[in-house]
Amino acid sequence: MKKKYIPPKGVTKQTGEFLKKLAALNLPPVVKLTPKQAREQMERGVAAREVTQLPIAETRELRIPGPAGLIPARLYVPRDASASPPGLLVYYHGGGHVIGSLFSHDASARGLCYHGGCAVLSIDYRMAPEDVFPASVDDSYAALVWAHENAEKLGCDRKKIAVGGDSAGGNLAAVVSLMARDKKGPKICYQVLIYPLVDYRCEGDSYKKFGKGYGILEADTMKWFQNHYLGKDAKLHSDWRASPLLAKSHEKLPPALIIAAGCDVLRDEARNYASKLISSGVAVEFIEYPGVLHGFFGLTQMIDEADAANVAAGKGITRVMAG
Repeated sequence: MKKKYIPPKGVTKQTGEFLKKLAALNLPPVVKLTPKQAREQMERGVAAREVTQLPIAETRELRIPGPAGLIPARLYVPRDASASPPGLLVYYHGGGHVIGSLFSHDASARGLCYHGGCAVLSIDYRMAPEDVFPASVDDSYAALVWAHENAEKLGCDRKKIAVGGDSAGGNLAAVVSLMARDKKGPKICYQVLIYPLVDYRCEGDSYKKFGKGYGILEADTMKWFQNHYLGKDAKLHSDWRASPLLAKSHEKLPPALIIAAGCDVLRDEARNYASKLISSGVAVEFIEYPGVLHGFFGLTQMIDEADAANVAAGKGITRVMAG
């Protein structure tokens, strides 16, 4: 007889129900899969969800120039874009720099467009292990520069360029913000960092506390991502382009919204990054949602905190873009 699944202590009721459904699927853990298999499993999981799409004006499939060829991208246009040029959020999807796609994160990008009243340019950067670090960083920065240079052609206000992303995408958004500052590149008005991966050393109290049994991102999963993206060289794990928390300076960065999940191996580094930015004089709004898991932002219409976080991100974007 199969043992009854019991959700871990500390999670919300809705999160517990989600974990029960996840356990019933009996999916193999990511660490037991090849990158190709892990990508396919993620895509199937997203495709199986029945979600009412939020209304926006349109989406456009684009190919933008990158350092190693064309980068697929998708532009989301808000409904009232014809009234005045909206701001533009350059968005990087999560997935440990190994999995994830424009499709898997369509709902998140669409939600930010809807709630933030801005255009969103979602970037399908190169991923490991086919293209290891710093390929995703190079693509992400090239996409930011292109977006800034072509904002008017996209129908957007080039003076209102923001960056954002979840997990590994939050990592890339934080990294390109540092790069733009150091290279005197595009002026970024805002960072939207959703449970960002900002310390690839993969250690700390939240790894010990939430490293097993709290959803799809476990401590072993992070090591799997780390190995595919960076290999076993500890120097790369501490490279600021992989671990923006370890950059020498965080001064003069754009204001940031940092959203954290209370039961997430990455919880502590989200907290630490917020503290680092604040101590460096950067304006930060930090919101931590207790009892939810890594990846919750994409579970709208299923988990109340996901809906609240999407609205909060939209409010932050609206406030900055209106300034």
